[in-house]
Amino acid sequence: MDQMRTIWIFVAAALLCGCNRQEPAQTQPAPQAATQTAAPARVAERSRRERPAADPSDHRPALVCFGDSLTEGHGLEPDQSYPHVLQGELDRRGANFRVVNHGVSGDTTQDGLVRLPVVIAEKPAIVILEFGANDGLRGLPLAGTRGNLEQLIAGLQAAGARVVLAGITLPPNYGPDYIKKFDAIYTDLAKKYKLPLIPFLLAGVATNPRLMQSDGLHPTAEGTLIVTQTVLKTLEPLLAR
Repeated sequence: MDQMRTIWIFVAAALLCGCNRQEPAQTQPAPQAATQTAAPARVAERSRRERPAADPSDHRPALVCFGDSLTEGHGLEPDQSYPHVLQGELDRRGANFRVVNHGVSGDTTQDGLVRLPVVIAEKPAIVILEFGANDGLRGLPLAGTRGNLEQLIAGLQAAGARVVLAGITLPPNYGPDYIKKFDAIYTDLAKKYKLPLIPFLLAGVATNPRLMQSDGLHPTAEGTLIVTQTVLKTLEPLLAR
């Protein structure tokens, strides 16, 4: 239990921290109205923050990393984010994919839906989908989180992408009943849609200060190497298809 609390000192803050905006986590989940579709001005602002697409002369199938600050690589140089490191690993293994980073710090599942058309425009062969923690940490209704994730999964699969789902959990103070229902979203959706599931993106990193940045919130470049290996364990079976 002490180890889990330590993990979430890092994880809760890391996922809620945004480069341009921050919202405090609630200590207890509270009922809230469903998040509304982003206003046009906000959508435009998010588009400007998107990672640029790969060189158009690169015709390899796209592997899109789609998520929040942990995908974006907040606090790191662009070549130190896990998607960039993943590209190097795939190149080394001779896997014929171009990795595209579509992570934005602080995003919820609703924000992901707003950005879904941008991701689909990449015509991805594989998508590593990493959303939901910010919903849970803000106490958003679980039904909304599940529904948004289902829409993301269904939309990506309809576009022909194979989806890898990155699961997450919540701090102990959210209560065992809420946490159990939240965790079940990922296991249930992975089973329903037959998706490979990454249990915890920061496994082996969050509890080691040496692998975290000086702010105590985000993985260092060294920590990102471990994150990349965690992703590869689940991703590898898809690479040979």
